[in-house]
Amino acid sequence: MKSVLPDPGLRAALLRRKPVADLVAEADHGRLKRSLGLGQLTMLSIGATLGSGIFVVLGEAVPVAGPAVVLSFVLAGITALFSALSYAELAGMIPLSGSSYSYAYATLGEIVAWICGWCLVLEYGVSVASVAVGWGQYLNELLQLAFGVAIPDALSQPPGAGGLVNVPAILVVVLAMVLLLSGAKESARANAIMVTVKIATLVMFCAIAFTAVQAKNFTPFLPLGLAGMSAGGAKLFFSYIGFDAASTAGEEARNPQRDLPRAILLSLAIVTVLYCLVAFAAVGALPWQQFGDQQAALSHVLTSVLDNKFWAGVLAVGAIVAISSVVLTVLYGQTRILYAMSRDGLVPKALSTVHPKTGVPRTNTLVVSGFVAVLAAFIPLGKLADATSIGTLFAFGLVNIAVLILRKRRPDDARSFRVPFSPVTPILGVLCCAYMMFSLDGATWIVFGAWMALGLVLYFAYGIRRSRLAVQS
Repeated sequence: MKSVLPDPGLRAALLRRKPVADLVAEADHGRLKRSLGLGQLTMLSIGATLGSGIFVVLGEAVPVAGPAVVLSFVLAGITALFSALSYAELAGMIPLSGSSYSYAYATLGEIVAWICGWCLVLEYGVSVASVAVGWGQYLNELLQLAFGVAIPDALSQPPGAGGLVNVPAILVVVLAMVLLLSGAKESARANAIMVTVKIATLVMFCAIAFTAVQAKNFTPFLPLGLAGMSAGGAKLFFSYIGFDAASTAGEEARNPQRDLPRAILLSLAIVTVLYCLVAFAAVGALPWQQFGDQQAALSHVLTSVLDNKFWAGVLAVGAIVAISSVVLTVLYGQTRILYAMSRDGLVPKALSTVHPKTGVPRTNTLVVSGFVAVLAAFIPLGKLADATSIGTLFAFGLVNIAVLILRKRRPDDARSFRVPFSPVTPILGVLCCAYMMFSLDGATWIVFGAWMALGLVLYFAYGIRRSRLAVQS
């Protein structure tokens, strides 16, 4: 039988793998500072996860799913759980900044690792931009409630959504960049404060909204059928993508083998409970037909059910803080993934240059922040969120496959956490990711296909020859 790749040299290049031992050695002798403990890693993961999905994207999911949006969160959470278990095993085994990119490099070969890394660029970079867009919506909501004024659409909306440039979105990205340049420990401290504020804000929302919950608002529970619930889950999967941010801190964790798996699973549990409570309170307090694709969804609920606008203003403040922490932590994750890819030679070396005093990849941070700010300024939220979800689902599927492969190839390697009921659990993770991907619309698949095509062009033009494994061979 003829090989699919007629050139044996090309096939070897595409399938070359980075040994697990080499990956672990890089983590042990990395240039990043090990300064993060379990609490900081958990807060990092919650900070990256808990934000725009519940404050912003909820308003897009309710018109699709109706009251069943509560089950949409459960469906997305179960899908995330399967992948989170696989992440926990691999994060404890290969504690590197590259997250699923590094796991794919060790198991599936360089070309798949590149595709995974390219998906992570889509996941992290584009999700930061979409979150920043939502930040501007809540800022306008606060200004309207407090002062009766708002930033004009020309300066607070991207083209295609009634504006010219989203200035607030640029602002929040720049603020996050400044914090990141100060160092990982300093950024983690600021994030912990912001996470505390946003959890308190969501608890406050639930306490108020539950007083207005009416049983009739849950009837019919599935107005758009199971397809609507699934479509809502696919949109809301965007809400869960941040849990793997802890895995990008693998080279900055003090005890990564112990703390990374715990941080990933603990953060996912906390976030899922909060999501379901808030979604139940929101659709119970306000008929689902009245959400109307609101981007400041929770503030809209409070202003609709209360005569007093004070609490809606408080919620808007909490949302601004919450979304700021998402921007900070997801931007952090993006820079660390590019750091790992640069160290492997697949992207320019400048992106893995670390500042000697702060221990931060400064050039990397500046480049990523600039790219994200441009996206946030000129691309509407909905298009960004859906593109992020499909890239994330693809990367998560690869992580589940990586667990299966390493269990077979390296069964005796030390693992600080093991996925229960393997291989069933990772296989379910792959199937759930595939199901959620196919619940997204055709336009999202076209964007994803174009992104993948661009990534392959860049890999064959640059990475395949500049790779460290290519230079060493």
